Amino acid sequence: MTDSALETWRDDAAAGSVPFSEAIRTGTRQVHEEAETSDFMARMLDGQVALEGYAALAAEHWVIYGALEETAARLAADPVVAAFLDPALERLPALEADLAVLVGPDFRGGIAPSAAAHAYADRIRGCASWPGGFVAHHYTRYLGDLSGGLALGRILARTYGLVPGEDGLRFYDFRAIPKPKPYKDAYRHALDILPLSTGERERVVEEARVAFRHNAAVFADLGRRFSATG
Repeated sequence: MTDSALETWRDDAAAGSVPFSEAIRTGTRQVHEEAETSDFMARMLDGQVALEGYAALAAEHWVIYGALEETAARLAADPVVAAFLDPALERLPALEADLAVLVGPDFRGGIAPSAAAHAYADRIRGCASWPGGFVAHHYTRYLGDLSGGLALGRILARTYGLVPGEDGLRFYDFRAIPKPKPYKDAYRHALDILPLSTGERERVVEEARVAFRHNAAVFADLGRRFSATG
């Protein structure tokens, strides 16, 4: 987002003319696109990343979602956070089932998550004392999973010969949410009615930008470690 666009968004947000969900979407658009169009993700979408690279991505996610769902449990009683928590979203058990297939039953000893993934996880855990910041990370991960993540799962099934919804691809299976669009609409409505001041909302948007930057750093590291399959 350019400086002038950011100022316009801030003016509109301060005037109360922008729903909070739209403010987050608009305020993170640029960093979101930068993460989505990373070299690693572009190659993965083209089927040009070896299975080992996909396994490494799952290992990165295991660290990140471990922090996210651990922090969610700590904040479950907080009224700001509680509206967004849903067992149907939780990904950690699915990731562990996937890694047991991709790496092996003792996957914990066979993976080496990056410093970028651990930094991302640390940032999430640091929001245990700031519910609004945690919501920024929750939004960034789970709404993405229910959008582009579903399409990515179908691509990965074709690339690696995996069965959608089975071990190896459970992370991308949201069978408990059969209609993602109304679910996402309800999630955005919950964002819109959060009892946050304008200043706090701006802080949350900035934390969502931070989350996307961390995600981009994870992809950049994976891109350096895993070249194209050729």
